[in-house]
Amino acid sequence: MEPQANYFGDKLKKCREERGWSQEKLANELHVSRQAVYKWEANKGYPDIQNLIRISDLFGITIDELIRGDRKMQETISIDEGELFDQLSDPGFYLGILLIFIGIFIFDGPLTNTFSLIGLLTIVFFTDTVQSLKTLFKK
Repeated sequence: MEPQANYFGDKLKKCREERGWSQEKLANELHVSRQAVYKWEANKGYPDIQNLIRISDLFGITIDELIRGDRKMQETISIDEGELFDQLSDPGFYLGILLIFIGIFIFDGPLTNTFSLIGLLTIVFFTDTVQSLKTLFKK
């Protein structure tokens, strides 16, 4: 992949070099490894949204300026937003919330704690359990 100004990694490298920072210095500022910074600058990977915000703040550049023109990164961000929606539309989330409300508003004493715990476990593990069961029964 030849360097182009439209790639996120090339923009990041340019900002870093304008400050006179090494990859190590930037990595320390972001609390990531030097290898992570290298990977981003080589356009072989992208930072998560929290690091993207930190980079924007460190260099006084908008996120839009950082990612504009890098279609692959824009698609990656779109995919991440889709995954968040999938998590919120997970039936286990709603089933868990329902169990928590039942425990809080219908039962008293130890059953309240039991239903709340079952509800929390359902929220956390429902999707993984369903996928494991599907895999188990496919065999």
